Amino acid sequence: MLDALRGKNINDDDKQNNNINMQIVEIFNNKDDSLPTYYDVIKLENYFNNRPKAVLTRVWQVVSTSGGYLLGLLFDILTGNTQDMDIRRAKELRNTIVSLGPFFIKLGQALSIRPDILSPRAMIELQQLCDKVPCFDNELAMKTIEEELNAPINKLFSNISVDPVAAASLGQVYKAVLLETNEEVAVKVQRPYVLETVSLDLYLVRKIGLFLRNFPKITNRLDIVSILDEFAQNFYQELDYNNECLNGIRIANDMKKLPMVVIPKNYPEYTSRRVHVAQWIYGEKLSQSKANDVSALVNLGVITYLTQLLDTGFFHADPHPGNMLRTPDGKLVIIDFGLMTQITDDQKYGMIEAIAHLIHRDYDEIGNDFVKLDFIPKGVDTRPIVPALTRVFEAALAGGGAKSINFQELAADLAEITFTFPFKIPPYFALVIRAISVLEGIALVGNPEFAIVDEAYPYISRRLLTDDTPRLRAALRYMIYGKNNKVLDVDRVIDMLQALEKFVAVKDYKDGTAFKVDGKRGDVFVGKSGDSRGTKPLDLSNVNGKPIAVSTAAGSSKTSQVARDALKFFFSSDGLIFREFLLDELTNAVDAISRQATRELIIQRLGINTKLFPPLIKALAPKLTDDDKRIVDSISKLINFLTGNDINNNINESSSNIRVSILLSSISKPENREKIRQLLPILQEFAPNMREYGLLVTSRLIEKSIARMLKKSSEIIFGDNNNRVSSVQLVNNKSKK
Repeated sequence: MLDALRGKNINDDDKQNNNINMQIVEIFNNKDDSLPTYYDVIKLENYFNNRPKAVLTRVWQVVSTSGGYLLGLLFDILTGNTQDMDIRRAKELRNTIVSLGPFFIKLGQALSIRPDILSPRAMIELQQLCDKVPCFDNELAMKTIEEELNAPINKLFSNISVDPVAAASLGQVYKAVLLETNEEVAVKVQRPYVLETVSLDLYLVRKIGLFLRNFPKITNRLDIVSILDEFAQNFYQELDYNNECLNGIRIANDMKKLPMVVIPKNYPEYTSRRVHVAQWIYGEKLSQSKANDVSALVNLGVITYLTQLLDTGFFHADPHPGNMLRTPDGKLVIIDFGLMTQITDDQKYGMIEAIAHLIHRDYDEIGNDFVKLDFIPKGVDTRPIVPALTRVFEAALAGGGAKSINFQELAADLAEITFTFPFKIPPYFALVIRAISVLEGIALVGNPEFAIVDEAYPYISRRLLTDDTPRLRAALRYMIYGKNNKVLDVDRVIDMLQALEKFVAVKDYKDGTAFKVDGKRGDVFVGKSGDSRGTKPLDLSNVNGKPIAVSTAAGSSKTSQVARDALKFFFSSDGLIFREFLLDELTNAVDAISRQATRELIIQRLGINTKLFPPLIKALAPKLTDDDKRIVDSISKLINFLTGNDINNNINESSSNIRVSILLSSISKPENREKIRQLLPILQEFAPNMREYGLLVTSRLIEKSIARMLKKSSEIIFGDNNNRVSSVQLVNNKSKK
């Protein structure tokens, strides 16, 4: 199952065996009866009902092509030779599917990532399907280009390759140079009669599916019509190269925020339904690259796909190893956007909420998350499923928490649950599994300890810390306060800030090892999974003219640069949500520190006994409670992390809590004076935001002080409310007697 989910057997060869001949059906349109270029069941039905000859031709092609394979299976069954039959017949099955054409190839590839439909062994064998077939006639390809673009070849290109550089089931690619701009481009030309043959196959298979609906025992588990309709919608989009061009333009705009990711330029003026022209980019397949920065590029790929999945919601739905390249200068290229899927806001937020619940092992909520994410039908009681989910996740989380989870084993276990409970993997999530799994499969070649969840955590942290939508604000609160929503988990906050620093490093500098050396990120041990062993040594001084913040080796102190990155975020515009989120905690901490400082001033400096305190002074500076001490301890720890300060400001009862003198005396130390000097540019850069935030804290402090004074004044004037209530009750009791 793990190999199947990783796509370990995926075939990314450039061309197929020339001995295989792909079958197609030549169908011609009438003037008043044309084939729809989008998926419309009724129009397809009407179109092919009027073409019985084409239908019979295709039926004969399917029967004659697959007959040998089917007879072989029957022979094995009759002779009892069924052990490992699917493996022995795998190559024959794959060649049969390729010969039947693009519909069967694409359907086989789509099913190869559906563990809720196929067995692991069947998935692995189908992943060997190669979407590369022998080239069709070059003269016919040139004629198609001229017809689609309404111009002769020599008016479009100053040069075009004699033979295609790659050939697939839908089309083949030529390398050319645009006449007008002298730019090198890739010209993709669709095969003749692909739309017609695919449409006819859809028509025939749907007929079979409708017939099988008469047998509920079959369709209750596997409804061919539903799967086909879901598959066909995306397939028709892929058949129109105009969609691929528009998708490429949109994804290039979405990926501008990732400077190390390259999306080829698209040329809509040179694109039609059957011809697509895009920028030619030199590079090697990431899955075949021997470069020493492949692990770092995989980390970048994780962020790229998570940005599509959880940010823009426009997701690359054809995550094949051949669609990811490495440029000579070490950038990540993603190509081929014919097949995309849209992720809804509910799905995006649901996945992030599920991760938060997973980290806190809140399995009851995870059951509800699966309903929101369409794994479980709405209305189904999830309580019987929770024990199974608990066993799966407890086993997956053993030994390190959610970030150390083995994504592949988790997916495999979830797939097995689908055969016991009313639980299915939704189509969009099957594509998510495929994309993430392909990236992990590439990374594991060079780094056996790579863990995809660990590398996804920086993006998740960044999203939670910066998103202002109500659902993600609630998810952030849950993440750092837990289910009871009471106690701030400052270690979780610091871990998320360190993960955010790594996100910035990977996004901007392709720094796959940033903030994590020998299993450590900052001062927190997070396991060695994800360490990019063998990556190129980084120049710590600058990349593209910008300084890099990288933690030092395990055991050494943190550099102030790392701390400054977190501090920059806190006071930057991106940190607004996080600042607002911590406002109450910080206000309570400052309030507690000021109260304790006031008490120490009066007791130690002025020598006044606390019993002699006037009531209003007691109201303004009450003794610290256990909650106050916990808040100050947490905020002190957070401030130490943000500033790189190693001073221990933890509260200790025997030391009269917080001693301001320690804070003041620490400034005189040379190492701390140097840290303050390094922080000055940041203090100047973000002075307006710091001033605004300081005013917010001050106003909250004034409100708290006024509230305490008013409460105490009320007690002095009107007496203690509890005593008054007791007196009234006593009077009432006496009157009753």
